[in-house]
Amino acid sequence: MTSRLLTESLGSPDYDGIRAALRHDTSTEVLAVRGLSVRAAVVPLFRRDAAGALRQAVRIEAGPGLALRLGDAEERTDAAGRATLLVPAVDAPRRLTLEVRDGAGLVGAAPLDVTPQRKWSVFVVHHSHLDIGYTDTQGTVLRHHLDYLDAALRLSRETDGRPDDARFRWSVESSLPALRWLATRPDDMVAEFVDRTRSGNIEVTAFPMQLHTEACSTDELYRQLRFVEDLRSRHGIDVRSAMHTDIPGAVVGVVDALNAAGVRYLAAAHNWAGRSVPYITGGDKLGRPFRWRAPSGRELIVWFTDTPHGMAYMEGNTVGLVDGYDLAEDLLPRYLSSLADRPYPYGPGTFGWYAAPGQVGADKAPDVLDAVHLRVQGAHADNAGPSIMPADIALRWNATWEYPRLRTATNAEFFEHVEEHHRDRLQVHEGDWTDWWADGLGSGARPLGHVRRAQNVLRTAETLHALAGAEAEGLDDAYDKAALFDEHTWGAANPWEDAEEGNDSGGLQWTRKSAVGYQSYDDALDLLQAGARRFGATLGPAPDALASFAVLNPGSATRTDAVRAFLPRDVVPVDVPVTLLDARTGEPLPHHEEEVDPDEWPTRPIGRHLEAVVPDVPGMGRVRLDVVRGEAPAPEPVDLGRDGVIENEYYRVTYDLAEGHLSSIFDKTAGRELVNADAAAGFGQYVYDRYATAPHFNHMSGHMLVHDRTLLGDRALGRHAAVVRCERTAVGERLIVELTGKGVDWIRTTLDLHAGVPRLDLRFQLGKQPTATKEAVFFAFPFAAGGPPAAWELTGGVGGTGVPSVPGSAEHMRPIRHWVAFEDPDLTVAWATLEAPLVQFGSIHMPYAPFPPTLDDEPATVYSWALNNIWDTNFPSQQQGETTFRYAVASAAGGLPGRRLGALAAAGLTDPFVATLATGTGPAEPMEAFASVDDPDVHVTSIGRDGGDLVVRLRSLAAAPVETTLAVPGMRRALVDSGLGRDAAEAPVRDGAATVRLPACGIVAVTVKGNAK
Repeated sequence: MTSRLLTESLGSPDYDGIRAALRHDTSTEVLAVRGLSVRAAVVPLFRRDAAGALRQAVRIEAGPGLALRLGDAEERTDAAGRATLLVPAVDAPRRLTLEVRDGAGLVGAAPLDVTPQRKWSVFVVHHSHLDIGYTDTQGTVLRHHLDYLDAALRLSRETDGRPDDARFRWSVESSLPALRWLATRPDDMVAEFVDRTRSGNIEVTAFPMQLHTEACSTDELYRQLRFVEDLRSRHGIDVRSAMHTDIPGAVVGVVDALNAAGVRYLAAAHNWAGRSVPYITGGDKLGRPFRWRAPSGRELIVWFTDTPHGMAYMEGNTVGLVDGYDLAEDLLPRYLSSLADRPYPYGPGTFGWYAAPGQVGADKAPDVLDAVHLRVQGAHADNAGPSIMPADIALRWNATWEYPRLRTATNAEFFEHVEEHHRDRLQVHEGDWTDWWADGLGSGARPLGHVRRAQNVLRTAETLHALAGAEAEGLDDAYDKAALFDEHTWGAANPWEDAEEGNDSGGLQWTRKSAVGYQSYDDALDLLQAGARRFGATLGPAPDALASFAVLNPGSATRTDAVRAFLPRDVVPVDVPVTLLDARTGEPLPHHEEEVDPDEWPTRPIGRHLEAVVPDVPGMGRVRLDVVRGEAPAPEPVDLGRDGVIENEYYRVTYDLAEGHLSSIFDKTAGRELVNADAAAGFGQYVYDRYATAPHFNHMSGHMLVHDRTLLGDRALGRHAAVVRCERTAVGERLIVELTGKGVDWIRTTLDLHAGVPRLDLRFQLGKQPTATKEAVFFAFPFAAGGPPAAWELTGGVGGTGVPSVPGSAEHMRPIRHWVAFEDPDLTVAWATLEAPLVQFGSIHMPYAPFPPTLDDEPATVYSWALNNIWDTNFPSQQQGETTFRYAVASAAGGLPGRRLGALAAAGLTDPFVATLATGTGPAEPMEAFASVDDPDVHVTSIGRDGGDLVVRLRSLAAAPVETTLAVPGMRRALVDSGLGRDAAEAPVRDGAATVRLPACGIVAVTVKGNAK
């Protein structure tokens, strides 16, 4: 009794409640007499009688021991008061009379309409949902999943002699365990496993793990699908489908990435878990099967298990397919009936529906197919192993019933059926499928920031190695570490606990999770340093110089920007004054010096950092800067006083010290103010929210229902700033202020306007206090723009106010890649972020369903949601320490498209210039371009190596297909593929330039033949 009392108090979704709702919602009371309620359900369950005629089932719920008669069918209710009557199958509604009798005679009679029922094919897809953590420590979980593959082989052997529909089949939802298993098991087991995949007993799907895809960079997302081709080429395992489990959303770039891997099928089973309400953002218009189309025109066929409760990937478990035949026979026909007749398989009252106002979902059309993809796991839990029970149920079921037919199936087998029989009937939807759980990314802001830096550094590092004629060893490992951090399981079920095992091992799990994020950045910096040294060794200094630097622009567009170079004292003594010369012109470049004092930093290389603004460095190109003896030391910084104003040729920026925000960013060229002075929050203002909810209660945030600001316990702003430094150097002007605010020990804001650079850089550093209090930190950016943002960058795509998205996507917040752009007829404005991907447009929303706004809408205000600890499971329950967030702002008159300006604004953050000493033997040319394109909407994102060939990766931001000319010195041939090396096609080459076609927002890789360097 005590255990039951405790269990009932937990409030999480339970199968008993869901099943009771299913029974109630699929039956109708047809008779109420003498205190007896008789309910009937016409269900899609058919059997052939002795004469071969098809009869269909009517389920009756009444008192025990009652005699029932319906047409020519008679049956007695069992001890639970249930009975199944089989009447002749109908192809049009037919009214019969139900008679109910007890020992004394007729209790009552009532008319009952028997309706035609679909003859379903049920594809039971058995898998285990991979949480790398959550239920146990990460290593323990992965070892268990390898054990599951051992078991899958054994169970496959056991059912070899069965009818094909009832053989054990297993879909490897996430391929990482299979990859590790194949690398560690004996050859004979590997051979058997491969044979089983070829015969259809086992399928390996495409994603190595279940990713927050919006947290991935485009390169990272594609690299995580490189294993698909590896499985095909090394083992002969054909990967045809993907599974996306638990995470309620996926970025638009997934469509192109999977297509590039040769995968066209995606089974999505989202876990709403009370934190997602897709049915109030158009999700009631989204069919279970649909075609998801990217701007490129490529498509995936998607099966979307759209149950409103939090266990979509356990639908088979919900209807009893792992519990036993009797329960499945009771529930599965009801479930299929509900799919055919109702908007959702489970109605209001089921967990997950509480946030739906009124009759939300009533407009949703019932499922259109006569086939259903039904996932099942071996137990009612994540990371559950395989079970023979689904196959045993299928064996008995098909021997008992004509319809529905149960087939244990692999994931791809279902999609092949749908494509063959139903493809032209499917809905088509375009755009991003915005992830409702992306808010959790802000729960690990510091390591997330390190991973986002790593994603960009890795592109530059690979490019440097490639240009030096080498492959970047360890690059894939660094990307894999980033992906392991972006994997959706960020901590234990109870993350505030610190046990050594199980779902209370929060401390251990987060230690490992954060460490892999930090390590990805550290590995990236190692690769960058090695690549820069390698690249520098291919270039020699000028003969008459003390030293020379090669300055690489890893971005795609020619630009003017600041660079920071280290000049060791063993190359040039620190007491020797130097001048920097632009080797293209021989003219000096003003520079600023910061000496590394051996008394202050004896543990670091001694020398001086040289900072300069280098003009017009070609995209994917480099210039040479020569260090020569100067006549005098570099000038000292000029103190600009304490009025909080800095400027350059393009902008004048004013900081309001009393209010703690920028009061003005004046565009001198356009004569326009960029800041909305009437906004609710100031520009760059620190906003701290606390919520009146308790910490350390599992899934509490998923149980909250908030239609107003009631649970907004406190909102505070950072104010009363003090100037730490305001100065002008040869590089530009800088303002540093410090202020205090709730939730932090200190806030430091740094503003930079570099000379000759049309961009404002902002850096916010927080000394974050640890707390379990439910909190969030925002930085406000209210722009004086005419409307909402026109476009924003996504992983592998571009979103925007007028850009389509998949119905049911999250709308209260957006996880972006790096930039947002506003457009009006006279001025385009762009805002960019490096470490913090979460934004809210127009208002700050409550972080509980259905996510109401807390402020009046300001369409042109961007709120950067820098960090939070809203989640009560999976994500860390608190965060602390010094944390940095960097942003940039740019503007341009003359109708420059927002997509172009957005990319330019972000480039200073994502593609900073890299300076390395030229240590080779032959003098380097003053300037060199390694790869260029002639379309401003096409970007060279990185350059890699494939043996002796360069691989140039291109990305288009254009909303329509484009054709561009790619120029690479020495190119004789060019092979173009969709990003992963498959289906390469020859592109025409003339005079070292190839004509390359890219689809809208498309990705291609160009393998360059003939470039010997």
